[in-house]
Amino acid sequence: MTTHLCATCAVETDGAHSADQICPICADERQYLPKGGQRWTTVEQLIADGHTLEWFEVEPNLIGLITKPSIGIGQQTMVVRGEQGCLVWDPPGLITNEAVDHIRRLGPVVAIAASHPHMFGVQLAWAEILGAPVLVNEKDAGWLQRRGDAIELWSGKRQLTSAIALYELGGHFPGSSVALWSAGADGQGVLLAGDTISANPDGTASFMRSYPNKIPLSGAVVRRLADATDRLPFDRLYNNFGAVIDTDARAVVRFSADRYAAWVRGDYDHLT
Repeated sequence: MTTHLCATCAVETDGAHSADQICPICADERQYLPKGGQRWTTVEQLIADGHTLEWFEVEPNLIGLITKPSIGIGQQTMVVRGEQGCLVWDPPGLITNEAVDHIRRLGPVVAIAASHPHMFGVQLAWAEILGAPVLVNEKDAGWLQRRGDAIELWSGKRQLTSAIALYELGGHFPGSSVALWSAGADGQGVLLAGDTISANPDGTASFMRSYPNKIPLSGAVVRRLADATDRLPFDRLYNNFGAVIDTDARAVVRFSADRYAAWVRGDYDHLT
């Protein structure tokens, strides 16, 4: 079956795909429509144009998956491998036979999940071929552009295996979520944070309503996110583009949130 997707965000969609049909995800203030206007494509067309999926080991039992050349927002998918099964996190906007075979060799897939709607990718296409559920936070279900029987709504916390759990934090989207992999980082814990909490080049963290359009969150919301992560056991954090806070990440998130709140509160206006 042909899988259509928006060329700008690479999220799969149902229905007609005419030139005047606009992708609601890209029309939202957190994303954007390209200057050339809305474009639609298909998985088959992307493959014909030479796009592929490449994988590599991020750390033991954590596999990165990226599209080459980049598609849509260009996220780095993470596949967490556990004794009870795998999580496909922030699925890409492309699916290939080679990538499917590689994931199958890692073990059964217990779930496919995205940190927020920008990362939906072609999640149902992956679910159909891997025989796995697609977990969507119920607060963000209205952003689904394609629906199917594989979709399961969740909220709050969803335990997938003894070592992998999803947590709803909010912020970037009301249902923005993170995945906690307690066995990662040599047992110190890894947080796959998507855009909910992003890793900065200087080793600190950032928080935004819109990253491309530079729309901030309030200080109160950012401190709420840090309060939530204070309760989670992790030492390392990855965002959805492969950037990492390698050690002491929970303390870094706390520091970064407090710094952010102080700036938006006006504590450092004398420096501007």
